[in-house]
Amino acid sequence: MTDAPSRAAPDLAAIRAAAALLAGKVVRTPFLPSPRLSALTGAECHVKFETMQVTGSFKERGAYVKLARLPEAARRRGVIAMSAGNHAQAVAYNAQRLGIPATIVMPVGTPYVKVENTARFGARVILDGVTLAESQARVERMIADEGLVLVHPYDDPDVIAGQGTIALEMLEDNPELDMMVLPMGGGGLIAGNAIAVKALRPEIEIIGVEVERYPSFHNALTGQTLPIGGPTLAEGIAVKHVGALTLPVVRALVSACLLVPESAVEQAVDAFATQQRAMAEGAGAAGLAALLHEPARFRGRRVGLVLCGGNIDARILASIMVRELERRERIVSFRLTGEDRPGFLGHVATRLGELDANILEVMHRRTFLSIPAKGVSLDVTIETRSGTHAAEILAALEADGFSPQRIDANGALVPRG
Repeated sequence: MTDAPSRAAPDLAAIRAAAALLAGKVVRTPFLPSPRLSALTGAECHVKFETMQVTGSFKERGAYVKLARLPEAARRRGVIAMSAGNHAQAVAYNAQRLGIPATIVMPVGTPYVKVENTARFGARVILDGVTLAESQARVERMIADEGLVLVHPYDDPDVIAGQGTIALEMLEDNPELDMMVLPMGGGGLIAGNAIAVKALRPEIEIIGVEVERYPSFHNALTGQTLPIGGPTLAEGIAVKHVGALTLPVVRALVSACLLVPESAVEQAVDAFATQQRAMAEGAGAAGLAALLHEPARFRGRRVGLVLCGGNIDARILASIMVRELERRERIVSFRLTGEDRPGFLGHVATRLGELDANILEVMHRRTFLSIPAKGVSLDVTIETRSGTHAAEILAALEADGFSPQRIDANGALVPRG
């Protein structure tokens, strides 16, 4: 297997042909204004809800186009794909629909929900390698041994054309966009959409987004050698090598490649859940993360976002939402000290109730050497209305003589002053 396909990237005609092939085969997802995200970011946000596809991701488009165009001999041999999840599900689902045997090789750290969903569509699932690059070695061996046909996740003209149909629908619904902001992994999504947009509305600016730990396009475009690798919430775009087909397209048509930190991705996932009432995985929320991380760049602009993946583990989503509450000081932890006497805990609880704080957790300690032998400390976690409310509560406890000391998200005491 090679990273450089023999065919060229698709043009607008190829993307329109893919759209005709997809008619009635994938969901024609809504593209809607989002007043809440607009208020949050300062941009006029419009969201394309690709999470409404059967497998929760835009990947169904490219996978169906590729599989539907396979000759009969290739269909009989079967297909293989390497993926951290969404491409895997898309290939498995569409292969099942078309009666094509499918094998999916996934990294061992792929979220369980994606592994389970892929297997549910009837594919043979193999977990091998820590990264997609390592999974690729297994794919190469199986292609050689079994004659399977590769369905590449991004570096294939049929796949790129399928993903580009998103832009056709977005421009049909709202042709007055100023820019589109899209996640960048290997480049299939942004390449296909950039080709379509620039052919139809060349004045629309295309912005790509990567996470800081995987600046693959950034390095390829700038010649820099920023380190690549490490755990990320956006595993769907955690790609070390960009596409041979997609890189020239991105270089020619994409205005900027932005790098966003993990904290911005977490904030975007939380914003989709709490403001838009929509499930978003890390990679699927990367476009919004850019607006949150660099608001000045987008303020007042009419921005098209693609909510392109909603297959997030429920436990991870819950953790993110709690962490965001902590960042906004809606959840606050602190330590109180006082005299070890009957009623102390009740007095603290009553006082917090008077201050309109909701107690989430209390840890009562007598053994710290940092307090007197007859003293006691309480580690308290509360829910507040806002950061201002949290500051008011701590000031009142200080005035009451409880000497509150903040505890950070890692459980360490924050130095006073």
